[in-house]
Amino acid sequence: MIRQRAKARFVGRRAQLALFTENLSKDPFSQEDPAEFLFHVRGVGGVGKSTLLRQWQEATERADAVTAVVDENDVHGVQQALLELVRQLAEQTGPCKEFDKAVEQFRREQAAQGEPVPVEGEASMSSRVVTQAALGAASLIPGAGVVTAMANPDTAAQGLDRLRSVSRSRAQRRGGRGDETGLSRAFVAELERLCRRQRWVVLFFDTWEQNAQYLDGWLLSLLDEEFGPVPANVIVVLAGRAELTEREWAPLRDQVADVPLEVFTEAETRSLLTSRGVSDPGVVEAVLQLSMGLPLLVELLALARPHTVEEVDAGGDLADVAVERFVQWITVPEQREAVRACALPLQLNEDVFAAAAGPEAEGLWEWLCGQPFVSGRGDFKHYHAVVRASMVRQQRAHSPQGWVSAHLRLADAHAAWRATVEERLPEAKRWKDPEWRRHRLDETYHRLCAHPGTQLTPALEQLVHAAGQDTAVLRQWIETLEQAAEEATDAALLNWSGLLRDALVGDEPGLTCLGVLLSHSQLSAEIKGWAYTYRGIRLYLCDREEEALTELDRAIAHNACNVHAWARRGETHRWVGHYDQAIADFTAALEIDPTLAWALASRGQAHLQADRYDQAVTDFTAALEIDPTDAWALASRGQAHRQTGHYDQAVADLTAALEIDPTLAWALSPRGEAHRQAGHYDQAVTDFTAALNIDPTLAWALVPRGEAHQQVGHYDQAIADFTAAHEIDRTYAWALASRGEAHLQADRYDQAVGDLTAALEINPTLAWALSQRGETHRQTGHYDQAVADLTAALEINPTYAWALASRGETHQQAGHHDQAITDLTAALEINPTLAWALSIRGRAHRQAGHYEKARVDLERAVEVDPEDLSCRFEKLMFDTVEGRLEACTEHWKQLLTSPMTPPNEAHTKLSRLFRALLFEPENRVTEVTEELLATRPGSGNLAEVLSYLAELSAVGNGVADRARQCHELIVEHTLR
Repeated sequence: MIRQRAKARFVGRRAQLALFTENLSKDPFSQEDPAEFLFHVRGVGGVGKSTLLRQWQEATERADAVTAVVDENDVHGVQQALLELVRQLAEQTGPCKEFDKAVEQFRREQAAQGEPVPVEGEASMSSRVVTQAALGAASLIPGAGVVTAMANPDTAAQGLDRLRSVSRSRAQRRGGRGDETGLSRAFVAELERLCRRQRWVVLFFDTWEQNAQYLDGWLLSLLDEEFGPVPANVIVVLAGRAELTEREWAPLRDQVADVPLEVFTEAETRSLLTSRGVSDPGVVEAVLQLSMGLPLLVELLALARPHTVEEVDAGGDLADVAVERFVQWITVPEQREAVRACALPLQLNEDVFAAAAGPEAEGLWEWLCGQPFVSGRGDFKHYHAVVRASMVRQQRAHSPQGWVSAHLRLADAHAAWRATVEERLPEAKRWKDPEWRRHRLDETYHRLCAHPGTQLTPALEQLVHAAGQDTAVLRQWIETLEQAAEEATDAALLNWSGLLRDALVGDEPGLTCLGVLLSHSQLSAEIKGWAYTYRGIRLYLCDREEEALTELDRAIAHNACNVHAWARRGETHRWVGHYDQAIADFTAALEIDPTLAWALASRGQAHLQADRYDQAVTDFTAALEIDPTDAWALASRGQAHRQTGHYDQAVADLTAALEIDPTLAWALSPRGEAHRQAGHYDQAVTDFTAALNIDPTLAWALVPRGEAHQQVGHYDQAIADFTAAHEIDRTYAWALASRGEAHLQADRYDQAVGDLTAALEINPTLAWALSQRGETHRQTGHYDQAVADLTAALEINPTYAWALASRGETHQQAGHHDQAITDLTAALEINPTLAWALSIRGRAHRQAGHYEKARVDLERAVEVDPEDLSCRFEKLMFDTVEGRLEACTEHWKQLLTSPMTPPNEAHTKLSRLFRALLFEPENRVTEVTEELLATRPGSGNLAEVLSYLAELSAVGNGVADRARQCHELIVEHTLR
């Protein structure tokens, strides 16, 4: 019935209605006669923009298309706009599942605790997770002279941290735009899906003069297809009072179908009055004069059906006069009082209507909704701004006491409704609940209107909490404060609303507004504590950790019982690597609230980053007992298990985390690490690939996938991954150095040196890159350059055991046995379990004639790591040189037929050479030597082989002759 009445009232604007209807009849994909896709309806308040939009919306529905509309009552930010648009589209077409998934993902990310960005020189936990798996030497037959790089874990991790922190900082500085981008992409995907089934999808944005401040930039990005291609059969309609901003909309100016609405012509005004039964010439002339053709006022005056000129003509503001005349001409007293009473609420539903109008208005809700100045969708209605402003002014002026009583009655109603919500809602979740926020905001508004002087401080204290939420919530509160100030005409309130409105401008409105609010001397100590807490959180999210700590110190000084201040300060300390301070703060928070699961999990993370794995597991487990669905805690416990070598438990926890949140890319990568460390390289690659399918820019998944490929000898695939990571960030030294290492293992020495040098130009302190370049020089026989690089690496990190051992091996190959033994001994003092260093020292002792020391070292090396082929090789060389070849022949056969990990052609050829030298009956020395030389081993590697051949030249049973023959062939080759 109401819809039919609205249609009957619509008089005029036929040209504009025909324009839009004709556009809907066009082929959306026509090149010859393309349809308009962007309309801008503009005109002064009351000119009929919203009415025209409703008619256009009905025309769209008649064309079997789908529509959605938002105005200033629906949104205070992009996220709210998207949610409202999709809600309406889903009502017409069914669930929008992809968007729902994006919303759920966004909410999970909002609830999750992010991992902190470390200070310079310290590696974060998950970067250690990625790099630690690459540590440890894969032992190879030393005749080929290749040992997998043992990177310094913290140094290697820093490259990842820098890349990840830049990405995080950018997302944070966008003020949440990174999150809106995900939702916007999902929204565009839903539009594309709907447009495959619908002729048109039309999106209406009313009151653009209000919404533009939130949506203008987003809409321009949408139309510029930053979120994906917008289908051709999407129409966007804007309606506002002003023209579109020149600078921002200039690129699209030619694409905008401008629809200016002027006041009614005299003919249109007369036509509307006639349709309403107003025909007296004098009355018609009076309405023409008073309304000045403004459609809203013409409609209000016409609906009253005046009979005499005196009933129309009056002095004063034309809007106030028209509204007052309309109210006076309502003949039923209950209806008249209901219209006035319901002007006070900001928005109306049936409950608010009953609270505002009282029991006398029972049964009048539907009647009120049918009035020409009442509109709205969904659960709430609202008065036209011009009508409401007029009624509010009149009520405050005509009955100040009635004004106060009415506002207090509405405030009490909202307080009661808020209390009902609180019965089912924990205190910590109230500000996240839209229904609770709405009642708290409306209650605050009505109390401010009633008593602005006494309610200013309580309102500002609530604003402190609003500033701790997202910007859309804060903006809504400031706008409501501003509206209360204007309606109550209170100077202090107007001043505060102006200060806060100005503070909304800038990159960090929440931070700025909190600073303004702290200037109010009457805030309680508890609220000041909250203000400093929220400021600390925002500074922390802006990567301004030291300032964040200062603010959180102030928060605790004002209120030592604020659990969030303690926990957030702990999180900030954890972020910058102050693990003991972090643990102390988390412990203090948990003493106040032992059920704060995220503080437990964060304390566990601090323990994990401090390498206290058992304590970490204990905290993660306790957090999961409180909240078994905490994917972050599960994944973190999985990382703790992985660090202690419990790979099955690690995989189980990380898998459980991914079952809760399948898009948790950062859990996929650690599970890949656990698989890799357990030797399950295919599963590792699968997990890293899955993480990259979610986000192809995750360099910290590309690099370890490259490492997994590298460990199984797939060097080209490894290099492709390292290259992709480097292309994400050209200054990413670690990716370059890893590619250099892969080239080294593939015996591409020049390319290895090139990449490692480039990495060191970016970051000269990358000790493991220096050591890898030193290793490359060693393998190519450039011993002085090798020693120089390895020494430089040790100057950066004097406890770098691998670099010490590698320098020792370089000295050994150069024939400097005493220096070799000194370096290898120093390395073993740092890490006594470094089996390959023991074997190299044993070789140095053996070649220096210290046979007893050699025997002790080599036996110890095999004992430390029985699976290390290089240790077994050196022990068998010792036994052979000592004259026990016959006794160890079977051991040689077993070793030289063992598969290499990763497989390497040079290693395979070297194994064949030693089989030919030691126990094959036919003399195949020439053949197998040429096969080895065909692999083009480095000069250093050949020198190493020659040293073994020199030792075997003293062995009997034909071995010596074959060794000398091989020696001569290699020397002859090197002299060519």
